[in-house]
Amino acid sequence: MRPHTAWAVGAAAGYAADALLADPRRGHPVAAFGSAAAALERRLWRDHRGAGTVFTALCTGAVAAGAAAADRALGRGPAGRALLAAAATWTVLGGASLVREARTVAAALEAGDLAAARARLPHLCGRDPRHLDRDQLARAVVESVAENTADAVVNALVWGALAGTPGLLAFRAVNTLDAMVGHRSPRHLRFGWASARLDDAAGWPGARLTALLAVAAAPRPRRAWRVWRRDGSAHPSPNAGQAEAAFAGALGVRLGGTLAYGSRVEHRPVLGAELRPPAPADVERACRLSRRVGLLALGTVAAARWTAGALAGRRA
Repeated sequence: MRPHTAWAVGAAAGYAADALLADPRRGHPVAAFGSAAAALERRLWRDHRGAGTVFTALCTGAVAAGAAAADRALGRGPAGRALLAAAATWTVLGGASLVREARTVAAALEAGDLAAARARLPHLCGRDPRHLDRDQLARAVVESVAENTADAVVNALVWGALAGTPGLLAFRAVNTLDAMVGHRSPRHLRFGWASARLDDAAGWPGARLTALLAVAAAPRPRRAWRVWRRDGSAHPSPNAGQAEAAFAGALGVRLGGTLAYGSRVEHRPVLGAELRPPAPADVERACRLSRRVGLLALGTVAAARWTAGALAGRRA
């Protein structure tokens, strides 16, 4: 088994493990990384971009170096490469947990239990749920499913295909740091600048691939394409808007608009202004679309890595 074939087999096995088993409830490596990063932040924090840049470089570099060392130690044979790729892919992907949490909120909405839905929403996003009504909660969940399909599934697979296990794990480290310090709070406005900008750069390819695959998987691809190309760049995030606009067009629902993060209120552009607002039933449709996009992404990146490896082998 050649290296590119071993990686593709391992990535497929890791994807299947995530789909069947989801994330472990306890002892997840990403949670352990977050704890270590939080401890380092307490030591390095200064209200300065330079300190945040050092913090980001140390955290990301440590993960990449550790993954590269494991790759050298365990990846000498095809079985070792495949097992390492499978373990890393399962560790990094969050597609099953994303769908599980979205369906939990949707079930509460369908049952008319707004209190339970509001209590569960923070498991998906940082939005303040206290004053959201039924349809606003549904909108928040659909937007979170769209954005996290790019972050928790497609981008991870893209970076695994581009840089193997080190790329896969380093991307998850970058994405985790952005969630920890990349938001625009007074404490992290400067310190988190490097993490936020690095996450923007790392998320660029996967966000566009997510949008393309959402268009391909949409019941009405022309509408999904139109909304994505027209509205995707209107979002303040260079990446989240791509996935959200494509999902809006694919599902036929209107996303974006005013939202609140604690005491901070944002007025974002509307994505798919001519479409209807989302309802709780659209959460399940978003989950199914997310699953289709994830499978298409796996096939796309595995085929791309296998083709690149085969061409490199012929030239050698």
